[in-house]
Amino acid sequence: MNPQPDAEVETLVTGRLGQVVLNRPRALNALNHDMIRRIDAVLRAWAEDDAVATVLIRGAGERGLCAGGDIRSIYEDARAGGGNSPAFWRDEYRLNALVARYGKPYVALMDGIVMGGGVGVSAHGGVRIVTERTTLAMPETTIGFVPDVGGTYLLSRAPGELGTHLALTAAAIGAGDAIACGLADHFVPSGDLEALTTALASRDVAGAVTAFARPVPPGELAGERGWIDACYSADTVEEIVERLLDSGAEGAKRAAELISAKSPTALKATLRSLRLAKELGSLEEALDQEYRVSLGMLAVPDLVEGIRAQVIDKDRSPRWSPAQLEEVDERDIDRFFAPLGERELGLSGGPR
Repeated sequence: MNPQPDAEVETLVTGRLGQVVLNRPRALNALNHDMIRRIDAVLRAWAEDDAVATVLIRGAGERGLCAGGDIRSIYEDARAGGGNSPAFWRDEYRLNALVARYGKPYVALMDGIVMGGGVGVSAHGGVRIVTERTTLAMPETTIGFVPDVGGTYLLSRAPGELGTHLALTAAAIGAGDAIACGLADHFVPSGDLEALTTALASRDVAGAVTAFARPVPPGELAGERGWIDACYSADTVEEIVERLLDSGAEGAKRAAELISAKSPTALKATLRSLRLAKELGSLEEALDQEYRVSLGMLAVPDLVEGIRAQVIDKDRSPRWSPAQLEEVDERDIDRFFAPLGERELGLSGGPR
């Protein structure tokens, strides 16, 4: 497969390594629908190609792998009635499942910014590389949405309540914490990524990674586990915030402030999503659940308002509706998890 230097997804094969390069550097390599389809098609083709032994995904430019999905497009679609976003999410979540079950070594270079949809195409992979420049987050509650792309599955399986903390606050973490939370595997300095990529073209993955991996830098969350586990084990977002404010820890106070600025509806849907995902037996089941919740959130005004405040007008002053946690009707949250009938994603039987 020849390089396509002008495409939003470049693909090339060097030696026995197939490379997928997300190529929208000005948009921090954000994923649009065409990119999702292209990646899916390439991965399926390489799965059947004996000339390709290993697959690697990376981002063009110096700023990151991928900042997430193209939320401007979701914003415009939601304002127009939400006719296109379900198809986008359907294809994106199917791609996430494909990555997780890929039959060949799948190496993700999680260098720089890795958020939302960027986590979906990397953290489900078999070999996940972070660097000193990695900034990883699931920032969905900031825009009135919920963690998706299998994020609820990953975060619900982080040690203790670390995943709940990351989901509700939308906090960004570095390499050490990403590995500690089970979202990455190895630390490689960014200056060695090109040499690692070259090695992967001719060497076995384990040998190449071992040659370049370095000791994991210390994270910050391990030292905060005491208050994190105690506060986030509560059954409701209201009680979590109350515990954070009462804990006396400076980090807990900051977390309470972050949570209080998010969409109340998104927070409640996120906490329930995480609790339910923890009991689900597979990523596919979690993706099916996320699809139901995503479609439900599409009809809630907070999604449009959150994207407006963060991305369109950039005033960082969203007007959530309802504005307070106690004003959220739990029956509205129930509806997000209701079966969709013929509209179900239907991945639970395995990726399609």
